[in-house]
Amino acid sequence: MLNKLFKGIFDHEGVLVIDIKDFLLCMGCALLVGLLIAMAYMFKTRYSRGFVITLALLPAVVCVVIMAVNQNIGIGVAVAGAFSLVRFRSVPGTAKEIGILFLAMAAGLIIGIGYLGYAVLFTVIMTLAYILYSLINFGSRKKDSLYKTLTVTIPEDINYVEVFDEIMSKYTSASELVRVKTTNMGSLFKLTYNVTLKNAGIEKEFIDAIRCRNSNLEISVSRQENVNNEL
Repeated sequence: MLNKLFKGIFDHEGVLVIDIKDFLLCMGCALLVGLLIAMAYMFKTRYSRGFVITLALLPAVVCVVIMAVNQNIGIGVAVAGAFSLVRFRSVPGTAKEIGILFLAMAAGLIIGIGYLGYAVLFTVIMTLAYILYSLINFGSRKKDSLYKTLTVTIPEDINYVEVFDEIMSKYTSASELVRVKTTNMGSLFKLTYNVTLKNAGIEKEFIDAIRCRNSNLEISVSRQENVNNEL
């Protein structure tokens, strides 16, 4: 029974033209798989409507492409070139978005070569793993609220190299000056630090201490973004 369920529908000799019933079966399975993947991505994720619709349709698109280039190397190379053009003309996404796109493409590829049972099984396993990792916040940094990006504006007559060292050692366990920028026709410096607070409750006290040192000019504190999660 299992052998029949997971047997490829194209696993027999003499298949030169895909039967319309097999084509519709593959398309229906691909659309179902795409819907499952899109619903899994929507779980605990901020998303755009256009992206999830594209994600739901992507397995069907890949499925049709694979069926069209089956056993034709020349067409396969041409299609690979077309996909590469689409990739380089697109806006880079996060690792999470690119990963889910690869998942949808892999499912469509498996369906395109005729293994519908394996495609559904693969999709169910991967979407359940995706939801499980989202539920347990897998990969999240401990004490994430302590990691901040601090932007401070100071007058040009203040030496920015060591001006905040005393305050940083008092309120932070780690600090790094990552950017210096002149502003207001060179009369002001804008400094950007990545800091790790010793305690989340001292953030206001930390800002007040900075205000006393920078002549009460503009200060901003935001969550520290991890740029390594962008590909």
